[in-house]
Amino acid sequence: MTSSTFPGTKPLLTQRIELAIQAMAASANISRLADEYHVSRKYVYQQKQKAQVALDEAFATKAAEDDVLFHLPVTKTWLSQITLCLTLVCHSSYRGVVEFMRDMLGVSISEGSVHNLHQLAIERAGHINRVQDLSLIRHGLLDEIFHCNHPVLAGIDAASTYCFLLAAEAQRDSDTWAIHLYDAKDQGFNPDYGISDAAKGTRAGFKQVFTDKACHGDVFHILHQCEGLVNVLGNLAQGATSRRAALEVKIQADKKLDHDNTLSAQLAEALQAEAQAVQLLKDIKLLSQWLRRDILELAGPSLATRIELFDFVTCELLEREQIDAKRIRPVRVALQNQRDKLLAFAGVLDGKLEAIAQAQNLSMYLVRQACELQRKPETSAAYWQEWCRLCAQMGHKCHAVFEAVINAMDQTPRCSSMVENLNSRLRNYFTLRRNVGGDYLNLLQFFLNHRTFLRSRIPERVGKSPKQLMTGQKHPHWLTLLGFGQLQPLQA
Repeated sequence: MTSSTFPGTKPLLTQRIELAIQAMAASANISRLADEYHVSRKYVYQQKQKAQVALDEAFATKAAEDDVLFHLPVTKTWLSQITLCLTLVCHSSYRGVVEFMRDMLGVSISEGSVHNLHQLAIERAGHINRVQDLSLIRHGLLDEIFHCNHPVLAGIDAASTYCFLLAAEAQRDSDTWAIHLYDAKDQGFNPDYGISDAAKGTRAGFKQVFTDKACHGDVFHILHQCEGLVNVLGNLAQGATSRRAALEVKIQADKKLDHDNTLSAQLAEALQAEAQAVQLLKDIKLLSQWLRRDILELAGPSLATRIELFDFVTCELLEREQIDAKRIRPVRVALQNQRDKLLAFAGVLDGKLEAIAQAQNLSMYLVRQACELQRKPETSAAYWQEWCRLCAQMGHKCHAVFEAVINAMDQTPRCSSMVENLNSRLRNYFTLRRNVGGDYLNLLQFFLNHRTFLRSRIPERVGKSPKQLMTGQKHPHWLTLLGFGQLQPLQA
């Protein structure tokens, strides 16, 4: 046997390839090939297996998700950007960031490193928040949200949704509000008026800082309170109906068994209680609808008419208060105490409509009709019939009048519900941290003000950030503003 038969003298690469090809042939004789190449039969089978694996890989159809779409260089700056995006965009916890880095990128990072990175971002975000010019805010929405039974004072620009105030405090009295409003005033905050619910601390603090400015009432909270009353009375009426029905069933069963009927008096009382509960529900529901659809609706009658209708509603509630004082009285008292604040927006709108009427040399009646027409949906025939009638009376001025009226309505906010929307967005972050300090709120305030809207009920906001909407100027990405570099372009 020659020396080539020893394990240390393997065939050359070209010989192994030729051996594998011949071994894969259907008519191949493994023993003959082993003798021809001076190798063992096991070696021939190994080369055949290697060739088969290579062929399988070459002809295998790769799944679309396995295709390389682009290459992205992983740098320290990019890892910092990913860390902040995971917590702020994806609402991840610090431990979630550590796990993502370990499993998806093979990078080891500690919770302390994640914390230190956020502290750096918090310091930079706080500085940006403090130097922002707030003079462009015309209507400030003020409210208090709560986290772990502690108040978080919040302020929103009605037009752009820019959050100019977000601070966790131990109290929510007038002095606390005044301190933060004075800080905002130093940044140029000087609104035409504010909007707040019935919180005494908020109103007193606003009055202390802006003595010549009004703080209007928030219609969102009072309508929500009325809706809650209607829902409770609806449940009571349904319960009264169920009790009456149950008594009737029991009476019918007693008749079939020839038992003495002792439930007739109870049935009479149940019928009376049901009739009273159902009627009370109908009355309160109708009054609540008048408030929502006529009195507190933006497109509505003049302030004087609204006051008359408002007083009528409170009088009707007072007459029915004796039926269920525990539930009706708080709503009625709230309405009476807040009437002028709740209807303040109507006085502002009246002034704007009067200015439109004078500018177009038209009667106030026609301009008011153009305003009230906005209550109808544009897809309805009634809307266009009324539109044609008004246009025939206004002549060539109709388009300018309608445009001016719509703009006046859009620029007359009447509720602070945007703060409630802010609260819902903050909950996604609050649930991850029981203790939310002022420093972390600075970062959230900066992030929410500089991230762009992916979708919005108002089309003009899509693709823009609250800061861009307030200032009218574009700005770099929020990561770039925080000093974490430009976003990396994709490399195909």
